[in-house]
Amino acid sequence: MSTAPSQAPTSGGTPWWLRCHRALMPDYNRKAAAYWWLMVALGTALLWHALSRLAALPAGELATVVVGTAIAMIAALVPVRIPRSNNSFAAGEIFIFLLLLLHGPAAAAVAAAAEGLVGSWRTSQRWTSRIASPAMACVAMTGVGSLLHALLDAGRGVGAFNPGVLLMATMLCAVLYFVVNTVLITAVLYLKRNQRPVLRELFGNFAWIGITFAGSASVACLLFLAFEQAGIAVLIAAIPIIAMLLVTMHYYFRERAAEDQVRKSREEAAGREAELATAHMKAMEVSERRFHSAFTHASIGMALVTVDGRVLQVNAALCKLLGLGDDEELAERRFEEFVRDEDVPRLNARLAELNQRLLSSFEDELRLRRHDGTPAWAALHASFFAGQDSTAPCLILQLQDVTARRTAEAELQHIAFHDSLTGLPNRRRFQEQLSQTLRRVNRDPRRHFGLLFLDFDRFKLINDSLGHAVGDDFLLAVARRIQHLVRPHDIVARLGGDEFAIIAEDLDSARYAVSLADRLLEAMRDPIFIQGNEITTSASIGITFSSLGYADPADMVRDADIAMYKAKAAGKGRYALFDTALHTEVSRRMRLEGDLRRALGTTQLSVVYQPLYELATGNITGFEALTRWTHPELGPISPAEFIPIAEDVGLIVALTDFVLKSACTQLRQWQLRDQRLAELKMHVNVSGNDVVHPQLVARVTSALSHTHVQPEHLTLELTENILMERLEAALPALKELRQLGLGLSVDDFGTGYSSLQHLSALPVNTLKIDRAFVTALRYGTSEAAVVRGIVLLGESLGKSVIAEGIETPDQLDTLRRLGCSTGQGYHLSRPLVPELVDKLLDEWLARSVIGAGAPLITHETVLH
Repeated sequence: MSTAPSQAPTSGGTPWWLRCHRALMPDYNRKAAAYWWLMVALGTALLWHALSRLAALPAGELATVVVGTAIAMIAALVPVRIPRSNNSFAAGEIFIFLLLLLHGPAAAAVAAAAEGLVGSWRTSQRWTSRIASPAMACVAMTGVGSLLHALLDAGRGVGAFNPGVLLMATMLCAVLYFVVNTVLITAVLYLKRNQRPVLRELFGNFAWIGITFAGSASVACLLFLAFEQAGIAVLIAAIPIIAMLLVTMHYYFRERAAEDQVRKSREEAAGREAELATAHMKAMEVSERRFHSAFTHASIGMALVTVDGRVLQVNAALCKLLGLGDDEELAERRFEEFVRDEDVPRLNARLAELNQRLLSSFEDELRLRRHDGTPAWAALHASFFAGQDSTAPCLILQLQDVTARRTAEAELQHIAFHDSLTGLPNRRRFQEQLSQTLRRVNRDPRRHFGLLFLDFDRFKLINDSLGHAVGDDFLLAVARRIQHLVRPHDIVARLGGDEFAIIAEDLDSARYAVSLADRLLEAMRDPIFIQGNEITTSASIGITFSSLGYADPADMVRDADIAMYKAKAAGKGRYALFDTALHTEVSRRMRLEGDLRRALGTTQLSVVYQPLYELATGNITGFEALTRWTHPELGPISPAEFIPIAEDVGLIVALTDFVLKSACTQLRQWQLRDQRLAELKMHVNVSGNDVVHPQLVARVTSALSHTHVQPEHLTLELTENILMERLEAALPALKELRQLGLGLSVDDFGTGYSSLQHLSALPVNTLKIDRAFVTALRYGTSEAAVVRGIVLLGESLGKSVIAEGIETPDQLDTLRRLGCSTGQGYHLSRPLVPELVDKLLDEWLARSVIGAGAPLITHETVLH
């Protein structure tokens, strides 16, 4: 038994660190990513070194570092925005440089990293920035701070140290810190873009920010000098003063920014008002010229008409639309003269509404009367017009040529409702016509009509063997034959493929529809010659009538379709009438379809087991699992009825899985009862859909795995016809099942058309003689010869033989004499529920003797 492979520790085999890297920096290339990791690693190492140095400071000095760092972080949260620029100033740099002067580079590096963390958290949503910014700040401050202390120590060594030198050196190092930190941060962007740094972009805002950094350093230097003279008190006094100064600057700058915004808004509003006024004056000056220019040169037809419809003026586009030479031919004529008579009443009604001020304008589409008589459609828009030089209002009509669109719409309408091959109404149009016909009949019960549903019996063969081009020509030819046989007012439609429908209206009786079906069948028997091929076909026709009281056209089509399938089942090339008995049959089937879906997984479905006996010894060798359905209202439903339904509606796979799991579970329980039952086998029938199901092997192995049944104890039974019909598709799965150790049996053997060549190549190990041969079995008869032949065939091919349908002692005795090894049937035992099988096995175990044959124990023996 195979075991599932162990699950990889990461999704898709990708290490956690690589997934984290991709999530943090999806837009980073290799160089940018390497630089980022280098800076983070270096910054982290320097920060750790600085913290370890600070840990060795006395408590008082360490407290000073903590307070200075906290003030720098708080200042980073509220930067001072510099008005009329994109820059801001954070006072935290003052305390960073103060810590640099007081306690050296380690303290300043920690404070710079803390301020960088707060600032990046405030301004960026990306974790790469939030991680890298404090690291780079720590690197920059460590380097610059170490340089500052080295310079100061050198100055002290040569006697050149004084407060002025300290101030200048601190300011220069502050500017250098800004430059280094800026370069470290922006280098990431240039590496991501594979671009060389541009100094103008890099230091475009250097003036403002450099000044703020230099100023912060100067304040820090002055505080340091005051601290050396007066001690910690001066720092305590300076902190609130600096805070007040920053707050004052913050509010002052914010008010300045608000004033700038108000002034800018007022200037913009005034500018817009001036522009609007100027534009309005210009528009007033040119509106008349523009209108006349637009009217004259417009690409759509335009006309000015009086309120009573007389034409005053037209443009060239309207003359062209009406097929006239110039506008003189239209002047003083009524506009309705150029509209088709059918649309004139509607046009006059809309113009009247416009003149009565019921409408401000309207739109419509009209058919025009062109000079040359050709059809034309125009989209009309009409509204009032009053020019500056007009003494009375008039109407302006705009007409756009929509003839091409109307023609295309008509063509699309025809395409939408007609079959492109035959030109007949398609399914959609047919449904509309059928609905209209039903409504007319329901309004007048004296009227009746019939519906004929045609399906050609060999069309798929024609398509597959001769090609789709021949198939199309065939459909076109039979469509013409059908049209030739119907009355002019009958409706013929192609529903799709080789399906046609005929609505035979105004029937006095059903005789016309039946006679029409006879004529159609007779006409279809005549050969059709297409592309050098003589094609003979037949059709199956289903007929139903409106007299059955249909309200829904879909129900009528369904019943005609059902009658057509009844004709096919009766032998094809004929017609069948839909009646109430067929309706009852179909209704029952439809009900069973729905009920079977709900029955799956409930106690309505069960499995019974018919024992298989070794005929020579009477030993029970196994069972055949048979499914049963007890409907809560209809009672027991025959498998011959519900199994085909399950196959048709796609439930057979779920049904087979249910039987497989139930049978394997039950078999395992019986095998565990006694060591002598350990080799019992179970036979399960599978359908044609199961045989070609892509997951057949997986389904079977799943059932075996869950129930712990060995593959050699399970046999799948397939009917001979199903096996031969789907041999090519089923063979790979059957071979795989045999390789796993399962048994495969050919059920109903002898009734199909399998050849010896196929039989020898099939991976089956059992042949099951059909009950038709066993029912009439007598020793010395032809049936006995057939059974003997099957037994000898099985022996020669190395396949065991099972006889089913043993119902009399004579049949049992004859099968023994013919050498048949295994059998089943009502004489031996009917299919049993598991509880009765338990009793049967108990009796068999009680009578059997290890190493010797047991008497034949049947179900009847147990009951009696």
